[in-house]
Amino acid sequence: MTTGAQLAGLYPHMARAGGTPPEPAALEAGLLDAVRLKAGDSVSVKQRFFASEAPRIVLAARMLARCFRAGARLYTLGNGGSSCDAAHLAVEFQHPVTAGRPALPAVNLSQDMAMITAVANDVGFAHVYTRQVLAHVGEHDCVVAISTSGNSENLLAGLAAAKRRGAATLGLAGGDGGRMAACADVDLCLVVPTDSIHRVQETHVALYHILWDLTHTLLADHRGPYPATQGPAQ
Repeated sequence: MTTGAQLAGLYPHMARAGGTPPEPAALEAGLLDAVRLKAGDSVSVKQRFFASEAPRIVLAARMLARCFRAGARLYTLGNGGSSCDAAHLAVEFQHPVTAGRPALPAVNLSQDMAMITAVANDVGFAHVYTRQVLAHVGEHDCVVAISTSGNSENLLAGLAAAKRRGAATLGLAGGDGGRMAACADVDLCLVVPTDSIHRVQETHVALYHILWDLTHTLLADHRGPYPATQGPAQ
Protein backbone atom coordinates (compact mmCIF):
# COMPACT_ATOMS: atom_id res chain seq x y z
CA MET A 1 0.00 0.00 0.00
CA THR A 2 1.40 3.39 -0.99
CA THR A 3 1.32 5.89 1.87
CA GLY A 4 0.46 9.56 1.66
CA ALA A 5 4.08 10.46 2.40
CA GLN A 6 5.32 8.23 -0.42
CA LEU A 7 2.85 9.76 -2.85
CA ALA A 8 3.88 13.25 -1.79
CA GLY A 9 7.49 12.38 -2.52
CA LEU A 10 6.68 11.01 -5.96
CA TYR A 11 4.04 13.60 -6.85
CA PRO A 12 4.58 16.72 -4.73
CA HIS A 13 1.92 18.64 -6.68
CA MET A 14 -0.67 16.19 -5.28
CA ALA A 15 0.24 16.60 -1.60
CA ARG A 16 -2.27 18.22 0.73
CA ALA A 17 -1.48 20.57 3.59
CA GLY A 18 -0.46 18.66 6.71
CA GLY A 19 0.58 15.62 4.68
CA THR A 20 -2.87 14.02 4.79
CA PRO A 21 -3.66 11.73 1.85
CA PRO A 22 -5.89 13.20 -0.88
CA GLU A 23 -9.47 12.12 -1.43
CA PRO A 24 -9.83 9.28 -3.99
CA ALA A 25 -11.23 11.61 -6.66
CA ALA A 26 -8.42 14.12 -6.12
CA LEU A 27 -5.85 11.30 -6.19
CA GLU A 28 -7.23 10.01 -9.50
CA ALA A 29 -7.20 13.51 -10.99
CA GLY A 30 -3.65 14.06 -9.80
CA LEU A 31 -2.44 10.79 -11.29
CA LEU A 32 -4.06 11.59 -14.63
CA ASP A 33 -2.46 15.01 -14.55
CA ALA A 34 0.91 13.40 -13.80
CA VAL A 35 0.55 11.20 -16.90
CA ARG A 36 -0.07 14.24 -19.07
CA LEU A 37 2.78 16.23 -17.51
CA LYS A 38 5.33 13.41 -17.79
CA ALA A 39 4.32 12.52 -21.36
CA GLY A 40 4.44 16.19 -22.33
CA ASP A 41 7.86 16.59 -20.77
CA SER A 42 9.14 13.51 -22.60
CA VAL A 43 7.94 14.89 -25.93
CA SER A 44 9.38 18.33 -25.21
CA VAL A 45 12.82 16.97 -24.31
CA LYS A 46 12.93 14.91 -27.52
CA GLN A 47 11.80 17.82 -29.68
CA ARG A 48 14.47 20.14 -28.29
CA PHE A 49 17.19 17.52 -28.58
CA PHE A 50 16.46 16.46 -32.15
CA ALA A 51 15.97 20.05 -33.31
CA SER A 52 19.40 21.08 -32.04
CA GLU A 53 21.35 17.89 -32.68
CA ALA A 54 20.04 16.79 -36.12
CA PRO A 55 23.26 17.63 -38.03
CA ARG A 56 25.41 15.74 -35.49
CA ILE A 57 23.02 12.79 -35.59
CA VAL A 58 23.57 12.59 -39.35
CA LEU A 59 27.34 12.65 -38.69
CA ALA A 60 26.90 9.75 -36.26
CA ALA A 61 24.95 7.77 -38.87
CA ARG A 62 27.72 8.41 -41.41
CA MET A 63 30.23 7.10 -38.88
CA LEU A 64 28.26 3.87 -38.50
CA ALA A 65 27.80 3.51 -42.25
CA ARG A 66 31.55 3.86 -42.84
CA CYS A 67 32.14 1.10 -40.30
CA PHE A 68 29.80 -1.34 -42.02
CA ARG A 69 31.04 -0.43 -45.53
CA ALA A 70 34.54 -1.35 -44.39
CA GLY A 71 33.32 -4.82 -43.40
CA ALA A 72 33.83 -3.91 -39.75
CA ARG A 73 31.65 -4.37 -36.67
CA LEU A 74 29.66 -2.30 -34.22
CA TYR A 75 30.29 -2.87 -30.51
CA THR A 76 27.98 -1.46 -27.83
CA LEU A 77 28.61 -0.76 -24.13
CA GLY A 78 26.47 0.34 -21.19
CA ASN A 79 25.78 -0.09 -17.48
CA GLY A 80 22.44 -0.82 -15.79
CA GLY A 81 19.53 0.47 -17.85
CA SER A 82 21.99 1.66 -20.48
CA SER A 83 23.28 -1.90 -20.84
CA CYS A 84 19.72 -2.77 -21.93
CA ASP A 85 19.97 0.04 -24.48
CA ALA A 86 23.32 -1.35 -25.63
CA ALA A 87 21.67 -4.74 -26.13
CA HIS A 88 18.70 -3.19 -27.93
CA LEU A 89 20.93 -1.24 -30.31
CA ALA A 90 22.99 -4.32 -31.19
CA VAL A 91 19.86 -6.40 -31.84
CA GLU A 92 18.42 -3.70 -34.12
CA PHE A 93 21.40 -4.05 -36.45
CA GLN A 94 21.67 -7.84 -36.24
CA HIS A 95 17.96 -8.48 -36.70
CA PRO A 96 16.42 -5.71 -38.85
CA VAL A 97 12.66 -5.41 -38.50
CA THR A 98 12.21 -3.78 -41.91
CA ALA A 99 12.08 -6.16 -44.87
CA GLY A 100 14.90 -5.77 -47.37
CA ARG A 101 17.44 -4.37 -44.95
CA PRO A 102 20.47 -6.59 -44.34
CA ALA A 103 21.59 -7.92 -40.99
CA LEU A 104 24.74 -6.12 -39.90
CA PRO A 105 27.43 -7.31 -37.46
CA ALA A 106 26.87 -5.80 -34.03
CA VAL A 107 28.02 -7.12 -30.65
CA ASN A 108 26.79 -6.07 -27.22
CA LEU A 109 29.76 -6.24 -24.84
CA SER A 110 27.42 -5.95 -21.83
CA GLN A 111 26.05 -9.46 -22.31
CA ASP A 112 28.84 -11.85 -21.26
CA MET A 113 28.33 -12.19 -17.51
CA ALA A 114 31.14 -14.73 -17.13
CA MET A 115 33.63 -12.32 -18.70
CA ILE A 116 32.29 -9.26 -16.87
CA THR A 117 32.33 -10.92 -13.45
CA ALA A 118 35.74 -12.49 -14.06
CA VAL A 119 37.33 -9.15 -14.91
CA ALA A 120 35.44 -7.31 -12.15
CA ASN A 121 36.56 -9.90 -9.58
CA ASP A 122 40.16 -10.21 -10.71
CA VAL A 123 41.04 -6.68 -11.86
CA GLY A 124 38.13 -4.35 -11.09
CA PHE A 125 34.85 -3.19 -12.58
CA ALA A 126 36.52 -0.25 -14.32
CA HIS A 127 38.22 -2.74 -16.66
CA VAL A 128 35.27 -4.92 -17.73
CA TYR A 129 34.99 -3.27 -21.15
CA THR A 130 38.68 -2.53 -21.70
CA ARG A 131 39.57 -6.23 -21.65
CA GLN A 132 36.80 -7.06 -24.12
CA VAL A 133 37.71 -4.17 -26.43
CA LEU A 134 41.33 -5.32 -26.51
CA ALA A 135 40.18 -8.84 -27.39
CA HIS A 136 37.65 -7.94 -30.10
CA VAL A 137 37.79 -4.39 -31.45
CA GLY A 138 39.96 -3.50 -34.41
CA GLU A 139 40.59 -0.74 -36.91
CA HIS A 140 37.47 0.48 -38.77
CA ASP A 141 35.15 -0.93 -36.06
CA CYS A 142 32.79 1.43 -34.25
CA VAL A 143 32.19 1.47 -30.48
CA VAL A 144 29.06 3.09 -29.06
CA ALA A 145 28.94 3.74 -25.30
CA ILE A 146 25.64 4.70 -23.69
CA SER A 147 25.49 6.50 -20.33
CA THR A 148 22.87 8.75 -18.74
CA SER A 149 25.60 10.68 -16.86
CA GLY A 150 28.59 10.40 -19.17
CA ASN A 151 30.79 9.66 -16.16
CA SER A 152 30.99 5.86 -16.07
CA GLU A 153 34.63 4.93 -15.52
CA ASN A 154 34.42 1.58 -17.31
CA LEU A 155 32.82 3.13 -20.41
CA LEU A 156 35.44 5.87 -20.61
CA ALA A 157 38.20 3.28 -20.26
CA GLY A 158 36.59 1.13 -22.96
CA LEU A 159 36.32 4.10 -25.32
CA ALA A 160 39.97 4.99 -24.73
CA ALA A 161 41.03 1.42 -25.51
CA ALA A 162 38.87 1.42 -28.65
CA LYS A 163 40.46 4.67 -29.83
CA ARG A 164 43.93 3.20 -29.36
CA ARG A 165 42.84 0.26 -31.53
CA GLY A 166 41.86 2.60 -34.37
CA ALA A 167 38.10 2.31 -33.93
CA ALA A 168 35.56 5.11 -34.31
CA THR A 169 33.92 6.05 -31.01
CA LEU A 170 30.45 7.43 -30.34
CA GLY A 171 28.96 8.39 -26.98
CA LEU A 172 25.31 8.82 -26.04
CA ALA A 173 24.98 10.73 -22.77
CA GLY A 174 22.65 12.95 -20.75
CA GLY A 175 22.73 15.95 -18.44
CA ASP A 176 25.79 18.03 -19.27
CA GLY A 177 27.48 15.06 -20.94
CA GLY A 178 29.87 14.52 -18.04
CA ARG A 179 33.43 13.46 -18.79
CA MET A 180 32.34 11.68 -21.95
CA ALA A 181 31.39 14.95 -23.66
CA ALA A 182 34.86 16.40 -23.05
CA CYS A 183 36.83 13.21 -23.67
CA ALA A 184 39.39 13.30 -26.50
CA ASP A 185 38.85 9.56 -27.03
CA VAL A 186 35.24 10.15 -28.14
CA ASP A 187 34.87 11.16 -31.77
CA LEU A 188 31.30 12.34 -31.28
CA CYS A 189 29.13 12.63 -28.17
CA LEU A 190 25.38 13.23 -28.42
CA VAL A 191 24.05 14.68 -25.16
CA VAL A 192 20.40 14.87 -24.07
CA PRO A 193 20.42 18.04 -21.90
CA THR A 194 18.12 17.11 -19.03
CA ASP A 195 18.70 15.99 -15.44
CA SER A 196 15.87 13.43 -15.67
CA ILE A 197 17.35 9.96 -16.19
CA HIS A 198 13.99 8.77 -17.52
CA ARG A 199 13.86 11.51 -20.17
CA VAL A 200 17.47 10.78 -21.15
CA GLN A 201 16.75 7.07 -21.59
CA GLU A 202 13.55 7.71 -23.52
CA THR A 203 15.40 10.03 -25.88
CA HIS A 204 18.26 7.56 -26.30
CA VAL A 205 15.80 4.92 -27.50
CA ALA A 206 14.39 7.28 -30.13
CA LEU A 207 17.93 8.35 -31.05
CA TYR A 208 19.32 4.92 -31.78
CA HIS A 209 16.20 3.93 -33.69
CA ILE A 210 16.78 6.98 -35.90
CA LEU A 211 20.49 6.16 -36.20
CA TRP A 212 19.60 2.63 -37.30
CA ASP A 213 17.26 3.97 -39.99
CA LEU A 214 19.70 6.63 -41.24
CA THR A 215 22.56 4.13 -41.36
CA HIS A 216 20.56 1.77 -43.55
CA THR A 217 19.56 4.68 -45.78
CA LEU A 218 23.24 5.54 -46.26
CA LEU A 219 23.98 1.89 -47.03
CA ALA A 220 21.10 1.57 -49.50
CA ASP A 221 23.44 0.83 -52.40
CA HIS A 222 25.13 -2.00 -50.49
CA ARG A 223 22.59 -4.83 -50.66
CA GLY A 224 22.96 -8.38 -49.44
CA PRO A 225 25.25 -9.86 -46.77
CA TYR A 226 28.32 -7.89 -45.70
CA PRO A 227 31.72 -9.63 -45.86
CA ALA A 228 33.65 -10.27 -42.69
CA THR A 229 36.62 -8.39 -44.12
CA GLN A 230 36.68 -5.77 -46.81
CA GLY A 231 38.83 -2.83 -47.84
CA PRO A 232 38.47 0.50 -46.06
CA ALA A 233 35.65 2.81 -47.05
CA GLN A 234 36.41 5.34 -49.78
